[in-house]
Amino acid sequence: MILESITSPADLRGLSPEQLEILAFEIRQFIVDAVTEHGGHLGSNLGVVELTLAIHRVFDTPDDIVLWDTGHQAYVHKIVTGRQAEFSHLREAGGLSGYPSRAESPYDWIENSHASTILSYAHGLATAQQMEGGEGRRVIAVIGDGSMTGGMAFEGLNNLGHSGTNCVIILNDNGRSYAPTISKLGDTLARIRNNPVYLRRQARLEKLVGEVPLFGDRLERGVEAAKAAIREMWEPPAFFETLGVRYTGPFDGHDLAGLEAALRDAAELGGPHVIHVLTQKGRGYAPAENDPIKRLHDTSESKPGSYTAGFTEALLKEAAVHPELVAITAAMPDSTGLLAFKDRFPQRFFDVGIAEQHAVTAATGMAMGGLRPVVAVYATFMSRAFDQVLYDVGLHGQPVIFCLDRAGITGDDGASHHGVMDMALFSKVPGITMFAPSSYQELQQMLHDAIDCTDGPVMIRWPKTAARHVDPEEVGAGLAGRQVRAAPADRRDVCLIGVGKLLEACEQAAEILASDGYGVTVWDPRVIRPLDHAMLADAAGHRFVVTAEDGVREGGVGSAIADQLAELTAGVPAPRVRVLGTPVAFIPHGRPDSILTELGLDAPGIAASALALIGAEQTAQLGSDPSDRSNDQ
Repeated sequence: MILESITSPADLRGLSPEQLEILAFEIRQFIVDAVTEHGGHLGSNLGVVELTLAIHRVFDTPDDIVLWDTGHQAYVHKIVTGRQAEFSHLREAGGLSGYPSRAESPYDWIENSHASTILSYAHGLATAQQMEGGEGRRVIAVIGDGSMTGGMAFEGLNNLGHSGTNCVIILNDNGRSYAPTISKLGDTLARIRNNPVYLRRQARLEKLVGEVPLFGDRLERGVEAAKAAIREMWEPPAFFETLGVRYTGPFDGHDLAGLEAALRDAAELGGPHVIHVLTQKGRGYAPAENDPIKRLHDTSESKPGSYTAGFTEALLKEAAVHPELVAITAAMPDSTGLLAFKDRFPQRFFDVGIAEQHAVTAATGMAMGGLRPVVAVYATFMSRAFDQVLYDVGLHGQPVIFCLDRAGITGDDGASHHGVMDMALFSKVPGITMFAPSSYQELQQMLHDAIDCTDGPVMIRWPKTAARHVDPEEVGAGLAGRQVRAAPADRRDVCLIGVGKLLEACEQAAEILASDGYGVTVWDPRVIRPLDHAMLADAAGHRFVVTAEDGVREGGVGSAIADQLAELTAGVPAPRVRVLGTPVAFIPHGRPDSILTELGLDAPGIAASALALIGAEQTAQLGSDPSDRSNDQ
């Protein structure tokens, strides 16, 4: 196999066209096998094989800087930069990341798994290279057409054009947003217009025309008008060039020789330069090519009985009786469970692209106009729109419902995809109501209750992992917490409060503690903002309180519980409190349950924390007044 001989981009540069064609086939098969075994992003990587080979053959990487937006299209890049063997541990704990990683390779500059940021990185890096003392390295930014729907991409593009910095921008258009076909005439004109010889001759002609006595300025304006007319006839609107960025294309993204010629010309010309490339997402793998929704973008799906499936079912029920209910998402209708809603209520469904900030403020406008918007987004992406939730929704007291999928520890996609910040961040929005379901049935009840909350924003957050299914008597209602287990009246030792999916771990921890002779109460808070006063009052009657959440512990739900318990018990002995949650750190990829175990957020870990808290008080009592039981977060 040719692939086995590729250990660095230098190995690509001596291959013949026939060998490159064979290599492209081998790479596609390698990716299909790896993703089938380990999961990950498939369609986008199958589409960029030739493009990646062209980049590494034309540019001198890693001296030249290649940036990817988003990073999930970088598998081919990893394969040809010496990491083939590591794909046997793709997305496993301690193994190869599913995104570029600075820790893995000098060929990787940024992880960039949150879209639409690459042009801002490129602007900064290109500026640094051209400053006095800069290294003069070339910058190549690859951005997908989906990422170009994000406003930040246009902000970066505007500044690149204004600065005139030397950067090659490759617009990887897989036919999902831009024109799906390529014209031979358009391709020919694009190649001519991108040719440096042609451009030098054009510049010379324009100079001569401008120097014609008396009529030079009029002739020059006439030439420019003719050129503009031709552009409008044969090329896409010159949007990029109005921002000061040269545009050429579109080019066939699977024509390796043509791609290399276009990239060489762009490198020679310098300046900010967009090369528009048309690729086929999922190319070479029939199941991906025939997937009309995602081209097998990844291997995840909403499984029957999952939290996402519960949301889909509940949303359809509520929408049937609430004609004012509309659904909004940011380029993820499938992953957030909205496809069924889209099919049934197409006029009430809105996909705004990768534009979370716009989604939130647009939802505010819809709410002001009498609609009831439900915004469905991954928890990790919701933080991009915190300002809009705070000041556009919260300040105006609008009843927008935010539904956050993939909240908590998500696992395989790593640090950027764990949804651990939402509770700490959004619980600080004045007037917000926040729900954390502990089961499939609770999620459905909470969506129903959220529609009754009309005096401000509502947020419901749920995990990616399998949903627990419970009987009707194990489902709460309204804004009240639910007591799951009560300690004997004469042995109110420990109160465990489990947020969302960690309720089950707290129930199991209670069994462990009860077997050691302790009286244990367990609460499902259900509503994490505002906290249920009855739950707090009951917790205050215990010697120890342990809270557990799959979000950052600093400033999270447990911290709020500890603060309110301290206020509630002012002047009387207070229970010792231990707050459990995730650290303020970037947590690597791995299986969610394994990560939770490592963080002490499984049943044995929670029980051990409770026992440590009990032991700490016993130790303290040996040298102090036994009534001194201050909070111990």
